[in-house]
Amino acid sequence: MDATRQQADFDALIASDGRVEPRDWMPEGYRKTLIRQIAQHAHSEIIGMQPEGNWITRAPSLRRKAILLAKVQDEAGHGLYLYSAAETLGMSREEMLDLLHAGRQRYSSIFNYPTPTWADVAAIGWLVDGAAITNQVPLTRCSYGPYARAMIRICKEESFHQRQGFESLLQLSNGTPEQHEMAQDAVNRWWWPSLMMFGPPDDDSPNSAQSTAWGIKRFSNDELRQRFVDICVPQAETLGLTLPDPDLVWNAERGHYDYGVIDWTEFQQVLKGNGPCNRQRIAVRRQAHSDGAWVREAAAAYAAKKQAAAVTEAA
Repeated sequence: MDATRQQADFDALIASDGRVEPRDWMPEGYRKTLIRQIAQHAHSEIIGMQPEGNWITRAPSLRRKAILLAKVQDEAGHGLYLYSAAETLGMSREEMLDLLHAGRQRYSSIFNYPTPTWADVAAIGWLVDGAAITNQVPLTRCSYGPYARAMIRICKEESFHQRQGFESLLQLSNGTPEQHEMAQDAVNRWWWPSLMMFGPPDDDSPNSAQSTAWGIKRFSNDELRQRFVDICVPQAETLGLTLPDPDLVWNAERGHYDYGVIDWTEFQQVLKGNGPCNRQRIAVRRQAHSDGAWVREAAAAYAAKKQAAAVTEAA
């Protein structure tokens, strides 16, 4: 089949809201866009274990420790699902990790902020996981089948994480004055970075339009950000906490909340590696990868031995 016919069949599949599968022909730009997005998503899940994981030994109760352990374990699983989805596009997990460690593939900028108090763990659950859900639920209808299917389970687990974060933040907000202040401080620090998670404004997002045309994305960055703001405002009222934006007000004409100007200079600086924890996060990731080398080698040797035994038995 010639390239023109292959492109036409691909375009027809996308137009009919169909699913592209690994053995289907796809444009090289589509494949590269998916690798970039899925790899970044997978890296974010793995790096994202660090900000909360450092609180496992300091959780305020056994119940909170068990919840946090389960959550961090879930995030590791999400990363594995996503690396597997990316591998169906022809890039190995080892190559993706090498690119991450070399600074040639990114992870979400949100994970380059510190977690100085227990309230940060709760705020991450409510805001960061809440933003992730808003962004990721539409990906369950992504045009690439393996990615869409991986997102179904991921979104279910992220929803649970968000509810746990909300519940923990509610308990802190209704606790002592010091606990309420701690909860408010965490929300003040995480609100704006959470809004940045959706990416730059549509006019400044070079990949957004093409990803939407290919059915990888279903909504623009600004649409998703607005949806997130509209969800969070009434939830903040229930929590008894104030979102740190004096321009946040209901616009009856638009049917949405207006919100203030985001500091995209900060966003760009964090992306460039100048955030509060960029160097720390990637250093910990590289060290963990190095420390785990013997496990990977042992697993590979065991698999090779079993395969050799199976071949011998078959002969």
